Amino acid sequence: MSNTNVNLAELIGSRICHDLISPIGAITNGLELLEMVGSVQGPEMDLISGSVGSAGARIRFFRVAFGSASDQPLGRAEVAELLKDVERAGRVRINWHLTEAVPRNQVKLAFLAMMCCEGAMPFGGEVTIENLGDSWMVKGTADKLNLDNDLWKNLPTGRFANAVKPAQVQFALLPDTAASMGRRVAVETTSTRVAIRF
Repeated sequence: MSNTNVNLAELIGSRICHDLISPIGAITNGLELLEMVGSVQGPEMDLISGSVGSAGARIRFFRVAFGSASDQPLGRAEVAELLKDVERAGRVRINWHLTEAVPRNQVKLAFLAMMCCEGAMPFGGEVTIENLGDSWMVKGTADKLNLDNDLWKNLPTGRFANAVKPAQVQFALLPDTAASMGRRVAVETTSTRVAIRF
């Protein structure tokens, strides 16, 4: 994937997320109004409310992971709130070990790496994200990992033997996005742990 393709993918990601976040927000506001007047209650309302909250969290997360990113700082509180919402909607616990604001394009890489780890943990697990000064470390641990050897072995180069499926797009984007920022991706895997450094 060339730099032009990466930029085009980012623009597409930004556009889709931008266009979806407004209607999701409107539905959330509508549900809050219905709750305030007490006209609709019960498990159906809880299901709709939970689903809309989950969709909104994923779209905000995807906006950072797949959208165009600058070196403008993203605050710790904003990232922590976003990850808390994503965590609530999934099976993976997320530990964001940063106290300072960090450039949005680096958060983008961390989110793509987190998605790679998530993909290896179908039964849940824990992802830890650390900034080590000049580099980042994203580690995923679980009792049982499901590793696609082609994806993990070739993640540093981004050249895969098999065609990348839509659910695996983060594996293709991470090394190319890192390269566009002058960074290289390194990977370590064991039976219970995956680690991505960039």
